[in-house]
Amino acid sequence: MKIPNFIVGKKQIILASLTLFLGLAIYVNYAMNTDDNGIKTTKVVNTKSSNYGVADFVNETNDEDDYFAQARLDRMTSRDEAAQTLEMIMSGGDSTDEEKEIASEKAVSISQLIESESKIENLIKAAGYEDCVVYLDGTSANIVVKSDGLKTAQAAQIKDILLGEVDVANENIKIFDVK
Repeated sequence: MKIPNFIVGKKQIILASLTLFLGLAIYVNYAMNTDDNGIKTTKVVNTKSSNYGVADFVNETNDEDDYFAQARLDRMTSRDEAAQTLEMIMSGGDSTDEEKEIASEKAVSISQLIESESKIENLIKAAGYEDCVVYLDGTSANIVVKSDGLKTAQAAQIKDILLGEVDVANENIKIFDVK
């Protein structure tokens, strides 16, 4: 019969120390979560009760804010696609120098429109309006403003802000209000 060899190795020491640390962690957790009376306490958790089958929305947002955020996102996406198309034309091997020059001018025009839109939006917000989105295409301007109804003086103020930054014919300016 073979006698077992009880040599303590590195693995046994590591295993014993990890077990000791785990026991210590459990004791400290217990000691920290009990009162002086030995009664375990927990913090109050505010939860709302719900019925099974009832849908709870995770991201509950306001539709007005969504409109302006979505409008900015759509505008940025369409501008990015146009910029990619122009970049492909400029870097394409089969494009002539004239086509590349036209694409370059169009890219500069788009960047100027983006800068103007941003500047006009900031000026309109500075005038006291909560939110707005400006669409410029070089010949026309569409402005969507968050308000409870625009008066003639307010529309004129927005129009003056717009005309202070870009040259657009009066008949091509449209101002919309969204509640």
